[in-house]
Amino acid sequence: MERKELVELLQEHNQEHLLWYYDRLTNEKQANLAAQLKKLDWRLLKLSERGNVSQERGEIKPLAGLNREQIEANREAFEKAGLQAIKQSKAGAVLLAGGQGTRLGCSGPKGNYNIGVTREVYIYELLFDSILQVVYKTATWIPLYIMTSDKTHEETTKFLKEHQYFGYNEAYIRFFVQDMNPSVDYEGKLLMEAPDRLSLSPSGNGGWFSSMVKAGLLKDLEAREIEWLNIFAVDNVLQKIADPLFLGATISSGKASGAKVVRKAEPGERIGVLCAEDGKPSIVEYYEMTEAMLQERTPTGELSYSLGVTLNYLFRLDKLKEILSKDLPIHVAEKKIPYLNQEGEYIQPDEPNGYKFEELALDMIPLFEECLPFEVIREEEFAPVKNASGVDSPETARELLKKNHIEL
Repeated sequence: MERKELVELLQEHNQEHLLWYYDRLTNEKQANLAAQLKKLDWRLLKLSERGNVSQERGEIKPLAGLNREQIEANREAFEKAGLQAIKQSKAGAVLLAGGQGTRLGCSGPKGNYNIGVTREVYIYELLFDSILQVVYKTATWIPLYIMTSDKTHEETTKFLKEHQYFGYNEAYIRFFVQDMNPSVDYEGKLLMEAPDRLSLSPSGNGGWFSSMVKAGLLKDLEAREIEWLNIFAVDNVLQKIADPLFLGATISSGKASGAKVVRKAEPGERIGVLCAEDGKPSIVEYYEMTEAMLQERTPTGELSYSLGVTLNYLFRLDKLKEILSKDLPIHVAEKKIPYLNQEGEYIQPDEPNGYKFEELALDMIPLFEECLPFEVIREEEFAPVKNASGVDSPETARELLKKNHIEL
């Protein structure tokens, strides 16, 4: 892209500030900046005008799930169906690991975090141990797809290779990099992290499947004849992955998706809830719920909106391919975004200073039009590690790991 063409493009979108450093760059770096701008989705910048607002919602009602009593009553049949599907190599797993551990106080990938007390125990190690339990039980290796980002890919792949994938068969592991989106300040101006680089952030976990397809992994899924994908987040160190019970229950239900849920600890818990929206399953974030919804109870005294999601889903591959062309909502999130100022100084803000644009996996649920809520026991399967201290921190996760007899 010639300089004149670049100037015209930036003037069209009111982004001329990106030329602050341009004339001082080498030809190679000028080309690098131009390449980023050429593939930029300029529509995102318009979204910053609305700010950090919630999407409009339809009619929200409680949704009934498969509770623990129902699961236990059908455990044998569900587990048999799930084990059979895994032994027939119909199931794969997708680890969403594009985020960094900044909220934990570490700059690297969150999965590299050492949560051990008397020995080194990494988040990745706990996740690999979970899926290995199913591998040993079924004598079947489960294809594992790991989503990284530009900011975590090199460190993640190096870390896992150095630790020999914690005993997992490397032949069944595939990596792919999620898409990146630009960041803007409150005026809608693109931020930069270097004179030749825009400030780019992972596009959220909602684009995981489209990123897999762009990486050429759909052919791999089809060649392996995989029918189900278990999607899970990197930060829940107690979750069961490729859980035969969950898989068998979802298959038996005839639904194209399933979601592991926990009963909310209390009405105001900061967790998304699986509900019905305009007659379809949907996830409503805690901040989108009214006080009346938060407090509403059933005739038996339980919370009406009680199915808290754990970001552990099952999706049927044929349906994933069917909805691939459909756009997910873009969430505009207010964040603290490091940036380069006009003087070339790298600024680390203490307060939010702009917006990032994210797609979320939870927005895939309505596209499936059907979803099985599958209740798990919180103390046995839900120990998220999100914050450096307090709720959902390494400290709270360690206590739950110890209760489940995991040596730290």
